[in-house]
Amino acid sequence: MVQNITRGIQAYFGAFKMISKLKLWKYFAIPMLISILTAVFIFSMAYSFSDNIGHYIANFWKWEFGKETFEFISTFLSGLIIVVVGLVLYKHIVMALSAPFMSPVSEKIEDHLRGEDHTHRTTSFQEQLIRGIRINLRNLIRELLLTIPILLLGLIPVIGIISTILLFLMQAYYAGFGNMDYTLERHFKYQESIDFVKEHKGLAIGNGIVFMLFLLIPVIGVILVLPLSVTAATTETVKKIQLKKLPK
Repeated sequence: MVQNITRGIQAYFGAFKMISKLKLWKYFAIPMLISILTAVFIFSMAYSFSDNIGHYIANFWKWEFGKETFEFISTFLSGLIIVVVGLVLYKHIVMALSAPFMSPVSEKIEDHLRGEDHTHRTTSFQEQLIRGIRINLRNLIRELLLTIPILLLGLIPVIGIISTILLFLMQAYYAGFGNMDYTLERHFKYQESIDFVKEHKGLAIGNGIVFMLFLLIPVIGVILVLPLSVTAATTETVKKIQLKKLPK
């Protein structure tokens, strides 16, 4: 697990060079636009609604003393929850809509790594989009179901620190999952791909850790996160697929 996490992180070091060498930047134009527009929409929603939700919750405090403090805390927590859920939505919306553009990029990287004489399934734009929506909808539901209890756990003193780490690692796992699937969709069916990621969950977490950290960088992070994370995920996923398909 730890070794795979490390490999998932280290793969980013050669990503920028790989993109430039294969002249792939032009293929990221639409995914970058999708990423920027989605990020702007989600964070504007968080900014707009946090005050309203916080004020609504504050109305449940019927006493005068501590009312301002309670409203401040409720507004902060409301904004935090919206941002966390927003990040979950951001990942899966961007990954699902970018699938038809990212899969060909992943294929070009794989052709470079393995040579163009290898065989894999050929999928259409529509199939890639449907697959991306299906995988990310599955992951979105699972992630949201896990996010709420982890956030509630974070309200407990001391344990809250652990919940923050759990929340980050969970988001990293599903981010890495989505990045790996751009390669997996050419080799495995839906359930087989899920099983593959479960088998190599450390790789998904490692890739997703850097993905999530990129989102903390204003503007630039949102622009570069997909190109670098997909390239890094592809290089390591191809290696794992080759090992899996070796005769035993």
